[in-house]
Parts: sequence; structure tokens; C-alpha cells
Amino acid sequence: MRLENVLALTHAKLINKPFVNSFENIVFEAKVVKRGDLFLAFNEDEIESAIFNGAYGIIFDKPVQMSDSEIAWIQVKSIEDALKRLLRFRLVEKEVTTYECNEIILKLSLGIITEPNFIVLHSDIRAISKLLWNVEKKSTLLFCPAFCSRDLFTDIRTLSSTPAQSINIVEQTLFETSFIYDDIFYERQLLSPFFVPYLEELLHLLKTLKINYRLRKFTQIDHFQAVFTNKNFEQKEFGSSDKVLIFEKNAELIVSEINFLQKNANWADIIYILPQTLLEEFSTYNNVYAYKKTQDIFDILKTNKFHFALIAGVDKSILSQAQTAPRQLTLDF
Repeated sequence: MRLENVLALTHAKLINKPFVNSFENIVFEAKVVKRGDLFLAFNEDEIESAIFNGAYGIIFDKPVQMSDSEIAWIQVKSIEDALKRLLRFRLVEKEVTTYECNEIILKLSLGIITEPNFIVLHSDIRAISKLLWNVEKKSTLLFCPAFCSRDLFTDIRTLSSTPAQSINIVEQTLFETSFIYDDIFYERQLLSPFFVPYLEELLHLLKTLKINYRLRKFTQIDHFQAVFTNKNFEQKEFGSSDKVLIFEKNAELIVSEINFLQKNANWADIIYILPQTLLEEFSTYNNVYAYKKTQDIFDILKTNKFHFALIAGVDKSILSQAQTAPRQLTLDF
């Protein structure tokens, strides 16, 4: 990339008159710098090492000591913003197509093996830059705004919410599904039927783009996450207990998950444990309890009969608190 293009794209100030006028690559780890690279100094302590390794230019946003006047010293307001601008230009140059999806679809996509030209983005800007700077031309990207900034991309497409082909569920429990899709039988996937509409959208995208794929054996994602426990909240083997705690951190999914449970487990005793801040929003539902602190959750669980408890706003890591608390010996297992 030519120096004048870097300056224009990043709205930067060139503070010297270097001999170099172009760069081979853009990197931000001094140890991988090669001759001709442009170094983004997220860590200014690595600048000298980057120069020693052959950097032709330094992008910086904090005061630095200019030690080599032959290379380009480029000052920007924000290195992260500069990196976004450079990467955005690179993706346009590579004619990359970008699709936006929600959290669940993105996490389901990590359970699918696809061709190298279909890339799922689920890291920070630096990891994404490493992955995409030399991306294959005309690749397809899938991202979720919860994990990756939308302003990296210039043309964002959305997934179809009405897939042409449906998943045929052969057998299901609340947390497992056996299904047929595209004449292939997938047996006892650790995938709740709650997620099937999301999976349909994802598979429809892959078929539309004619991208070959293969489903791995699904594992639980951190939404509608079921943990089988005993009365002391010790985690038991999947399916081995009649007490199930279901964790959901995303408040936007709570309504649909409550409706799913009421429809598919109407035989069961179900309670819903929500942060105090959400109580008013769910005041029309039965068996709703509110908590302010983690201990309130355990108190609610101990004093109520249930088969399923949907717990919003926390994840299963809270169970470690219950297990470290003193308790009496019990024969429960």
C-alpha cells in the first residue's frame, strides 16, 4: 500500500520526510515485522524492535521518540480507528461480501465446517485484521455486531428470515434434536429445538451461496444453556436429573424462551428468575421471581418446587459459589 493512500485513509499526519513511499504489509506485533512492513504501535515499547526487524513505517497515537528518519512516522488520533479504516479499504479491494447475523446464528456457525472462503468473525479487531488482511478475493464474511463493529464494513447484507427449505425434526427433547436436512440425518444433536429456526437461516445462507459445509457434533452454546443439577446445585451428567437450570445472559431472548418452555414443557413446574430491573417488564407472567444479588437466586431455587428454572442475566459460573458454601452431608446424588 502506498504511503499517500495510508495517510488519506487514516486521516493521519506525516511528521517527517521519509525515503520510503510504500509498504508490503500492515502488522502490530513487532516480532512478526518483516522488511517493508507498516507497524501499528499499539505498544509503543515495541517500536524499536519493529524498526530493527525492518519496518518501513510506524503508525502511533502517543508521543514517541523518532529514531530513524528514513522510515515514515505517521501520527493518528487513534490507532484502532486507523486499523479499522485500513481494513475496511482492504475488504473493498478484495471484493468481500459481508452478512450480518445475531448472536445465536454466529455461535451455531462455529459448529459448522465450511470452505476457507466463508469466514466467521468472532474476535477483536486485531485478531480479525490478522485473519482478513490476506483474505482470499471474493470471500464471504459472517459477523454479529455484538462481537464485531459494523463500521468495519461498507456493504452489509442480511440473512433471509424465510428459508426455502425447513429442518425436519424427527425426534426432540427440550435440549436435544434429531433432524433431517437436505436428505442427511443428524442424530441426537445437543441442540435445543429452540435453536432450529436460527440454524435454518444459517444453512439457507450456505446453500444460497453454494458453500460446501459439514455439521460437527453440536455442543451447547451459552444461550438457553441447560445444566442438570441436584438439590445442592452440583452439576450432574446431562439428562440424569429432574432439576434443570437454564441460563440466559441476553435479556432480548427471555420472552421467546419463556414462550418456548410454556409450549413445550407445559407438564412441568417452571420458574423464571430475572434481575430486579426486568421484573416490571415480565409482571404479567406467572412464577416470575426477581433477584438483586447472586445469593437471592439460590434462595429462590431452594424455596420453590421446579423441574426447570430459567435464570436470566447470569451464566452457569454462579454454581461454583453454591458448591463452595458450607453445607450439611446429604445422600442426594
